[in-house]
Amino acid sequence: MPERKKRAKNAAPNGQARFQMGAAPTLAQSLYTKIKDDIISMALPPGAPISETELAEESGVSRTPIREAILRLARENLVEVVPKSGTFVARIPVSALPEAMIARCALEGAATRAAAEFASRSQILELHALLERQRELAAQGDLLNFHLADEAFHEQIAATGRLPGLWLMIQNIKLQVDRFRRLTLPEVGRMKLVIEEHSAVLAGIEAHDPEQASAAMNGHLTGLQLHIKNVVETHPDYFIHDADLNTLVNIRHATRNIPEPL
Repeated sequence: MPERKKRAKNAAPNGQARFQMGAAPTLAQSLYTKIKDDIISMALPPGAPISETELAEESGVSRTPIREAILRLARENLVEVVPKSGTFVARIPVSALPEAMIARCALEGAATRAAAEFASRSQILELHALLERQRELAAQGDLLNFHLADEAFHEQIAATGRLPGLWLMIQNIKLQVDRFRRLTLPEVGRMKLVIEEHSAVLAGIEAHDPEQASAAMNGHLTGLQLHIKNVVETHPDYFIHDADLNTLVNIRHATRNIPEPL
């Protein structure tokens, strides 16, 4: 029997199991990201048709990578493929919003507490810069870039707390919430309120007070619940009405007794 070849200790495995750090995205991945960004930003609103043929012509590619991207988005419930009818941007299930908000509160609460414990002076300055960027964009009424700056602020908190992996988990959990959040930004005073709430979170982090910081984050995230009924009633065609708006779970109560991170 031939001697089995051994790989070096701690060396990465060969073949498909190998994870290529920094590898360039495939065509399907790039198309997936673009379509997903358009869905999250509401450039492609719920119910909008998606034509693989038109996307192929616009992108100058075959339909194969586009189909791969569409199938991935369908698995994430952002796209609905209806046999003999076509492909459409999926509507937002009302019932999914409270659960996603509760899960996000738990994870971001842990990240915020860690950020308050570990934040360096330079990291605090980075958070201040992101907050100032949000103020500038709010003054300009730039909803799209305000949303992106908002995302960057939350991502930086996770990085500051040395928990960047949590942010990846949070992104997957909050896909439907992100579309809902995007609909709240045009509300009068909404961007101003977001900035005030972010300022309170940052104050807790800067004071290295985990309790203050996490309480401010909890208040910021659970406050979205107050907008559900108004947004759903304003944009009824964007939602799947699978929950009674008057009996949705109270997120503030549900998150009150979430165990503290170890």
